[in-house]
Amino acid sequence: MPQASSLFTRLEFRLAEQLFHTRWLLPRSPRTQRLTLRLLKRCAEAGHPNAQSIYGHMLFHRSMSPHDKARGARYLLEAAQAGDVKSQYQAAQIHEHGCVQYPRREDYAVTWYARAAQSGHYLAAERLARAYRLGELGLVVDGEQAAYWQRLADRQSTTEMAAA
Repeated sequence: MPQASSLFTRLEFRLAEQLFHTRWLLPRSPRTQRLTLRLLKRCAEAGHPNAQSIYGHMLFHRSMSPHDKARGARYLLEAAQAGDVKSQYQAAQIHEHGCVQYPRREDYAVTWYARAAQSGHYLAAERLARAYRLGELGLVVDGEQAAYWQRLADRQSTTEMAAA
């Protein structure tokens, strides 16, 4: 039965993703938005990494309550652990700036930025380059490391622009 529920979760996520990204499918009504959020929440609770990433991002950045922000951060960290690159970058941001449930931890932020950068997230590579250049995030100033991360960011940025 786990495969059936996994298939059902993937189908639910696919529908939620379509509702979330396409405006022509259904009008942007409050009812459609509630349905989309309900589907994303169910998929995130079922452990779908992409749903955790999207729903977690929405909760963390758009919620007013500290409880919802903390729940969003938890979903983002779970998706980051599962290998979602965007969530790895968000996990770094959460640890760099801190929130109610996750206090500021610069060492964790550096780890998550490095994982995201090595997986192709150019903003993470740029952040590490700046951190090494200016001695931020508890890192010592290191021109060689700054240059390494900047080259990686430039290469990834060029690749991303070519793909777009």
